[in-house]
Amino acid sequence: MPDTPTKETVLAALKSVRTPGGVDLVSAGILSEIAIVKGKVYFALSVPPRDARAYEAVRREAEETVRALPGVAGATLVLTADAKEGEAAKQADAAIGRGISGVRHIIAVASGKGGVGKSTTAVNIALGLLANGLKVGLLDADVYGPSVPRLLAISEKPDLIGDNILAPIEKFGLKTMSIGFLVEEETPMIWRGPMVISALTQMLNDVAWGELDVLVVDMPPGTGDAQLTMAQKASLAGAVVVSTPQDLALIDARKGLEMFKRVNVPVLGIVENMSYFICPKCGEQSDIFGHGGAKNEARKLGVPFLGALPLHMAVRETSDAGRPIVVSDPGSMHAKLYREIAASIWSGLSGAATVKGPKIVIE
Repeated sequence: MPDTPTKETVLAALKSVRTPGGVDLVSAGILSEIAIVKGKVYFALSVPPRDARAYEAVRREAEETVRALPGVAGATLVLTADAKEGEAAKQADAAIGRGISGVRHIIAVASGKGGVGKSTTAVNIALGLLANGLKVGLLDADVYGPSVPRLLAISEKPDLIGDNILAPIEKFGLKTMSIGFLVEEETPMIWRGPMVISALTQMLNDVAWGELDVLVVDMPPGTGDAQLTMAQKASLAGAVVVSTPQDLALIDARKGLEMFKRVNVPVLGIVENMSYFICPKCGEQSDIFGHGGAKNEARKLGVPFLGALPLHMAVRETSDAGRPIVVSDPGSMHAKLYREIAASIWSGLSGAATVKGPKIVIE
């Protein structure tokens, strides 16, 4: 057996652990994806709430079995049966709600739907804030589809500081953390909501962020569990909503804006991405997805319009290469636009009150 634990060796060991029904743990289909960082193994069991008590002994046996494997520095197994209403959720909520020591402002970059270029925008905004002289971190909160490892060309795993604290990976002067640093790019994260919330809690509070002016959180698309948890509990100073100009995207952007409004998080503004296309040969502007829809929406809702970003090959190419346009071509028009948007966000933060854990009311 190798000295370094692998997913395969962990699964092989867990086959010896039996559920209350007599089935081995792997065949039972209740295991989450397994993450291994510097010899530490993290995974979860998802069971119905009525079975939680019976599975506690299974959880302990499974954890001890994995800890006994050669090369394993530690194992953390979470039982998610009662996480929504039990002590685990209360502890997670309290941990997030405290804020992060040393971080002045946490802002969310969100979208109502996927495919609008939110992550590319979040990364370049973070680098724009950095270029404007601020200390900046970037948290990739999209557990199911992390983009930051590819956008910043990061393939290494974070180091452990002590027993439970992760050191953020620094790239271009930006401190970053993503679940994508802990698992292979092709590995699907087959996790239920409570496990996702637990992972987000750890990436916020168990990372040595140090002193930051702004922590930019690249949110998952939509308005589900992860978004509500971050919006309600992460002491957000504000949110930036990214949309494309067409009506279909704006419908979902409105939902995101309404979510932040309901949980009392200030909206710092709307960004219209892929606003227009300029032909590289003739210079003619084409409004492929329409134009100005997000600006009009901002006017209707009374929130700032932060700017319009064009659809351009240079942004796509530099993003795919892991060298975002703000650092790879700082003199370009695109980099200038991102820095201007970042400056507007920072200006908005100066007057935004930090929100700490409001109640969510369903009407």
